[in-house]
Amino acid sequence: MEFLPTKLEGVYLIQPIVFEDERGQFIKTFHQPEFEKVGLNPIWRESFISTSKKDVIRGMHFQIPPYQHEKLVYCTSGNVLDVLLDIRLNSKTYGQYQSFELSSKNHHQLFIPIGIAHGFLSLEDDSTLMYLTTKENHKDFDQGIRYDSFGFKWEITTPILSKRDENHPKLEDFKSMF
Repeated sequence: MEFLPTKLEGVYLIQPIVFEDERGQFIKTFHQPEFEKVGLNPIWRESFISTSKKDVIRGMHFQIPPYQHEKLVYCTSGNVLDVLLDIRLNSKTYGQYQSFELSSKNHHQLFIPIGIAHGFLSLEDDSTLMYLTTKENHKDFDQGIRYDSFGFKWEITTPILSKRDENHPKLEDFKSMF
């Protein structure tokens, strides 16, 4: 596995090992010793799968203390534009964002540390994202930042959004606990 640091401290773009032959592919999506080599020691507590239609935006999501968590995300089918926003007050990159294309073709993964809001745009129907998290989901501690409030250009005019995501506060109105 190759761990590529990004401009957001603690975020890694991970290129997993892909074994390919005449039968198809076999992909190693997690190997604890490889994570430890770069100083990461996640203990995964829960996993989720989301499947989205084309033009769906989900995000920008995170959990607040005491249920803040690290995430590992990857696309098992389809293609998404994955977006991360730094909401850590003491971070040099607070308020900055970065995007990555995750697809079933490139097999890229993202390791997302605590204090990073996560969202994505589904670029095709039936795009499926797999999430691993280091803490369980708790509805009362699950929050978000409005997707269009921090300067990222989504390149879509009429996204499909949940009511919850439409009503998240703007970044300028959010009081970070990180």
